[in-house]
Amino acid sequence: METLVGREAETERLDALVEAARQGRGGALALCGEPGIGKSALLRRLAESASGFLVIQASGAEFETELPFAALHQLCVSLLEHLDELPPPHRRALEIAFGLATGALDPFMVGVGTLGLLAEAARKRPLLCLIDDAHWLDDASAKALAFVSRRIADEPVAVVFATREPGFGTLPGLNLGGLRESEARALLAGAVRAPLDERVRDRILAESRGNPLALLELPRSAGLAGMAGGFDLPAPSVVEQSFRVRLAQLPPQARLLLTVAAADPVGDPGLLWRAAELLGIEHASAAEAAELVDFGARIRFSHPLARSAAYTAAPPEERRRAHAALAEATDAVADPDRQAWHRAHAAVGPDEEVAAALERSAARAQARGGVAAAAAFLERAAALTPGSGPRIERVLAAAEAKLSAGAFDIAAELLTTAGTASPDRPQQARIDLLRGRLSFVRHRGDERPTAYLLRAADRLADTDPAWSRECYLDAMEIGVLIGDLDPVVQAARTAGSKDPVLECMIRLTTQGHRAAADLLRPILADEAGWSSRPSLGFMLAAELWTYGALRGIAERVTAAGRESGSFHMLPIGLAMQATAAAHAGEFGAAMEMISEEEAIAEATGAAPLVYPRIHLAALRGRRAEAFELFANVDSRMTLSVQWAAAVLHNGLGNYQAALEAARTAVTHEHLGMSGLALPELAEAAVRCGKPDVAESATADLRERTQAGGDAWGLGVAAYARALVTGDEEAYLEAIDHLDGSRVAIYRARAHLLYGEWLRRQGRRREARELLRVAHEALTDIGAEAFAERAAGELRATGEHARSRSSQTAERLTMQEVHIARLVADGATSKEVAATLFLSPRTVDAHLRNIFRKLGLTSRKQLRDLPDIRG
Repeated sequence: METLVGREAETERLDALVEAARQGRGGALALCGEPGIGKSALLRRLAESASGFLVIQASGAEFETELPFAALHQLCVSLLEHLDELPPPHRRALEIAFGLATGALDPFMVGVGTLGLLAEAARKRPLLCLIDDAHWLDDASAKALAFVSRRIADEPVAVVFATREPGFGTLPGLNLGGLRESEARALLAGAVRAPLDERVRDRILAESRGNPLALLELPRSAGLAGMAGGFDLPAPSVVEQSFRVRLAQLPPQARLLLTVAAADPVGDPGLLWRAAELLGIEHASAAEAAELVDFGARIRFSHPLARSAAYTAAPPEERRRAHAALAEATDAVADPDRQAWHRAHAAVGPDEEVAAALERSAARAQARGGVAAAAAFLERAAALTPGSGPRIERVLAAAEAKLSAGAFDIAAELLTTAGTASPDRPQQARIDLLRGRLSFVRHRGDERPTAYLLRAADRLADTDPAWSRECYLDAMEIGVLIGDLDPVVQAARTAGSKDPVLECMIRLTTQGHRAAADLLRPILADEAGWSSRPSLGFMLAAELWTYGALRGIAERVTAAGRESGSFHMLPIGLAMQATAAAHAGEFGAAMEMISEEEAIAEATGAAPLVYPRIHLAALRGRRAEAFELFANVDSRMTLSVQWAAAVLHNGLGNYQAALEAARTAVTHEHLGMSGLALPELAEAAVRCGKPDVAESATADLRERTQAGGDAWGLGVAAYARALVTGDEEAYLEAIDHLDGSRVAIYRARAHLLYGEWLRRQGRRREARELLRVAHEALTDIGAEAFAERAAGELRATGEHARSRSSQTAERLTMQEVHIARLVADGATSKEVAATLFLSPRTVDAHLRNIFRKLGLTSRKQLRDLPDIRG
């Protein structure tokens, strides 16, 4: 086994990672450092030392980053015998990703499938995955492998990445620095057996900066005479230059063979020799290049820098010849994308045929979930497109793909390119739309996102009025989300664009809720109509206090997300459903939805949608938990936090703080949030002796709820009116409305408020009955602050509230609640694992924790817990 000078600590840590995996405690590590620092050597040594492990390897390649799942396929090709052991959706995802089947693909299902594939392979013996040059991984492979690496804690699997960049996602990193001088001297002495002049040795040590490959390569490529002249380049460049020197010493055919090998890093010897034959290269050239490349069952360069040197040192014409030969040697039916990629690199100028092939490759990559690859194909296609008009179309398609892939700076550059190429009016509108999206996701730009969308709407008004209306509606939704609605309404009103939603929004903001009511009700009732703009529909439903529409829109978005496999739409739907469930007092269901949304966010690398957590924390009434959450959200959640703080403080009986928070939320007149804050403002204002504020809030609330006509809103408005007027009939009306709705927490609050009023009227016996109902309901729901308030009121009537039993959900984390509910409904560990992007062993580990916390021993006992299944 190779002993690496100066890498004892790193070797020890890698050995510990492997030993932990042998014991079933999997993990991942990223080796980070400059080229030549020893990352590849550590991987080689680890592969040799991992006795009893199945070792699989892959490496990223600078020239293959455009091909989706190329590296993942390279890593998993030897494990494909286990495909049949996976659930059908996971197996199909991998088959599509690896080109074994066709169809639409969810890229994150590939991550789940890969996790399952590795777990199945590791059943027989532990598994070691080594990925070299991870900084050159194609985007789709990188995401899948990062996903897997975060979920192998309970599997006998170790994953090690070698990368030049610090860290790899959120994985633990091990940074490699240069060798100490004594270690560098020892390594150099082993490489150069002949006597070495002390001044030459000192110069080598100084210029190599402790880089092991530089210390090994310099004597080999320059010789002692060359070394005497010194080296004035940084070590990595010196190393690559040393490979160039060795390349220059080879015969022309051997150099060309290495260029071909470097140009296609698949490592398929059949492909290489077919291309070599087309170029007239003889097999004897392989022997002459053997020091730099192993021409075995798979073509492997001695070091990634050797590959880089072989490619970049070749003149451009030779690189084009190599790619042209590889394109001709590649099977156009079996691998059309790789062929198109080679043809593109062989092109000397604009070529519509090649550009069209790249466009087809982009469509295939998009279908397979390779958004970044699709963007790269389209960008190259645009560069090779002869005509100005078609070129702008492809540039815009590339910009859209780059935007979807998160490459915002490149997307902005492409839009600038398109904008200076004389686009026609529809193309200019597309540029505006993409700039609006870019401004929205980056939270910065020369103008607000709505301004770009309105400009696009104006450009399209005459030529494409339907598209123009869509632009206004998009601007309306974004305007609601960022608090920039007034300019959008004014522009839509001036344009006279005819659309029911636009007309409804114009009436709502200019004439009030009553004027918009006739349009609003049928629009909100059409839940399917909000599929393209769910946020706008959801906020309107909240604004009008229509719980049926609120929940219906959320359920439809979730269902559509599940059906389409969209990890853009599904989290939105889950967050909406969680919020709706929280307002119904279904806290277990809300926690389940939040857990699934957060699992998707972690899997996709997105930020979780925090607003359902805010709503849940406020309604549960957990002060410390809520304040910690409020302190860690960004400024865009300010109004949600103010509403939540008002609810929380009303529950805690801290009415002055509730008044201040509710006032802030209402003053901003934000669609949805200000409407929800009105009853909190009315309650706090009454308790603080501010009747004018309470009356105004109640009047505004009544206008909204009458327009909505829903039992939820009508009941809440009735108890707000009762608080202000002291009218007992209003309390009874509130309870009557809310008894017919799903919003149990508001029904319980209505009983609490009526009971408090009765106690203050001296009607203790009647108050006791209402307060008992409120306390029991709020306790069962888990609304702790309001339940404690009800308990205090009961004590004031002379009755002690019943002891509160610990709710099951309170002892579990959100993820554990979700797992418990799924298992209670009969899901297997594999099915739970698929839902939450975990391995079955991880699910079983969570189940053991759940059983321990709840004092259970079986799944059947879990199914018998009503507050788990409810």
